[in-house]
Amino acid sequence: MPVRIILVEPREAGNVGAAARVMKNFGFTEMWIVGDHPELFPVSGWWASGADDVLASVRFVATLHEAIADAHFVVATTSSRGRTTPADFSPEQLAREIAGDQILALVFGREDRGLTGEELMLCQKTAVIPTNEEFPTMNLAQSVGVFCYELSSVERAAVDRTPAPAGMVERLHERFESLLLEAGFLHPNNPDRIYEDLRTILNRSKLDEREVTILLGMVRQLEWWGRE
Repeated sequence: MPVRIILVEPREAGNVGAAARVMKNFGFTEMWIVGDHPELFPVSGWWASGADDVLASVRFVATLHEAIADAHFVVATTSSRGRTTPADFSPEQLAREIAGDQILALVFGREDRGLTGEELMLCQKTAVIPTNEEFPTMNLAQSVGVFCYELSSVERAAVDRTPAPAGMVERLHERFESLLLEAGFLHPNNPDRIYEDLRTILNRSKLDEREVTILLGMVRQLEWWGRE
């Protein structure tokens, strides 16, 4: 099952090692680390306790955009603490949503402050572990473990169409937002206020590569027409 665990700027080497261990417990080995991180060794190796191969194959990238570029489905994990709107999935619901050979990128934020608004916008959906309201926060590695358990326990169904890679979809968003700015539909001082809703609408469609290619072609034609 192609699941990519992405840790954004983890603060504790022990958390990285413990996450690697629980990933291997459930058969997952692909970990990416985005941005700044502590010196991992030797502490992460102590906590990995036999999952040294997972640590040895970690991919390090500067931005979340790089880590998700070829993923078909990108989900941000969030805490239930302080949420005013419900997340899209619980871990169990997410496991049942994924099908076929889609690459799922599961994004975990910083231990102390989670993901930024910009990072959340790069993700198509959100998922949260339903916890005790009086004590909702979980350790990073524990959260990774809950998701890995659920994802390993549900057999994926075959699908007829595969969503386009996230990098391709993000190019569409960039071109579409630029076109709407040029046309005056979006306010230049705060274009994201409206475009965040448009992004949500497009992400809900789970566009495949052919559909993204058609929409990019439409945007190019409108750009050309508007400059005539």
